[in-house]
Amino acid sequence: MDMKLAVIGGDGTGPEVVAEGLKVLKAVAKKEGFTYTTKNFDVSGDRYLARGGDPKQPSIEVISEAEIAELRAFDAIYLGAVGHPDVAPGILEKGLLLKARFDLDQYINLRPVRLYPGVPCPLAGKAPDDIDFIVVRENTEDLYFGGGGFLRKNTPQEVATQEMIATRFGVERCLRYAFELTRQRKAAGYPGRLTLVAKVNVLTYAHSLWERAFHEIGKADYPDVERDYNHVDACCMWFVKNPEHYDVIVTPNMFGDIITDLAAMIQGGMGVAAGGNINPEPDGVSMFEPIGGSAPKYTGKNVINPIAAIAAMAMLLRETGRKLNDPKIAAAGDRVEKAIMATTPKMKTQSAGKMGYSTTQVGDLVCEAL
Repeated sequence: MDMKLAVIGGDGTGPEVVAEGLKVLKAVAKKEGFTYTTKNFDVSGDRYLARGGDPKQPSIEVISEAEIAELRAFDAIYLGAVGHPDVAPGILEKGLLLKARFDLDQYINLRPVRLYPGVPCPLAGKAPDDIDFIVVRENTEDLYFGGGGFLRKNTPQEVATQEMIATRFGVERCLRYAFELTRQRKAAGYPGRLTLVAKVNVLTYAHSLWERAFHEIGKADYPDVERDYNHVDACCMWFVKNPEHYDVIVTPNMFGDIITDLAAMIQGGMGVAAGGNINPEPDGVSMFEPIGGSAPKYTGKNVINPIAAIAAMAMLLRETGRKLNDPKIAAAGDRVEKAIMATTPKMKTQSAGKMGYSTTQVGDLVCEAL
């Protein structure tokens, strides 16, 4: 059966990097012998504005309920970027990213953190063997669920609240995913260490639930997995000092959002960092994307780095291949990852306009390396 792929190029340079990911997909599908179909969805800031959307506050839907329903029929979603210079921050992000995550129950945000060969690391003395871990971020609760509001808005007495929630159901399914992943990595030769990153000493309600569930589940069902704990501020310190300590990290939504940007920097920058919004259930639909922004100042110049988008395609193939129980698709993901590792040493830097190659040329190099 064909792998059915929904494509959302999005804003700015998103369509440019997506094009390179699709170029690599076409090449690797021929190599591994599987077929696929794609459908493009025009969901972007340009469309929002063209339909009369208010650029300063949400006024119309960014993605429709009908489009969300249609996305459920696909095996995976490939996303380029979200963010338009003429639309206030938050409108497109909430209207597309958060809506898709919540409506499609993509309750895991998966962020591999890997330093590719030839990519400069800002940490002195650190090499690819030192930076190779995964962050599992809970993706549908915490401060992101939308609770809160204003009292006496726009007055000197204004009060703003933003609510944090943690449910045993939501916490446990995220933890179990992380424990299973750690166990799989241990079988592949990794340390088998799962680190919970939270702030139990201050967030004594929500993060107490995380800590108790972490140890209860680990002790009962995963005694073979080493359990570790970091306060989030200590984690940031250890990312810089000893990133080689980490194998798999599991963390609530907000802290995951923050530490994965720091992780992107130690792996060489946003140009190489990819992520997945995962619904691991058999009928779930997951969405894969480069984690950098839309970089509007580079739009149309053919200078943006597509490596992160190509790495997101590698993730998409691995995860979707496992979901569909199709070893050819999963193998294609591994093959793309190896091709990236053969390509990055040829590039001068991972910065836009300074790579030594154009966007399309980098895509061509990855295809040749397949």
